[in-house]
Amino acid sequence: MSDFKKLRVWQTAHALSLHVHRVTTKIRNRQFASLRSQAFRAAMSIPATIAEGRRQTSDAQFARYLGYALNSASELEYHLIVARDTHAITEDEFATLAAQTISVRKMLYTLINRLRTTSPKRGSAKATPKSQ
Repeated sequence: MSDFKKLRVWQTAHALSLHVHRVTTKIRNRQFASLRSQAFRAAMSIPATIAEGRRQTSDAQFARYLGYALNSASELEYHLIVARDTHAITEDEFATLAAQTISVRKMLYTLINRLRTTSPKRGSAKATPKSQ
């Protein structure tokens, strides 16, 4: 089982969550408290779910967790759109964060597809049919 911190998608998602944190902590208006919290939670959920999924015993299970991370990335993108449209963040902040989010989503899609075409167990020999 490899370390989740070595996965490029985790590293990129972690950097995204830190960037979202930096941007959202600058949002001071109380009316945006929920948006600030939800955007940061969605951003944190992406690398956290990748880390959790990496501990699974099969590629299929890991891919399922990556799908959850993909959902969180889509949720984050929506929160960023709302933040932009309500002027809670600038257009430049939105453009940068949205591009990072889309990049993470593409990486997740790629990894999910790769896992679905590999053997069912990571780190073990392919299963052989049982003797009859």
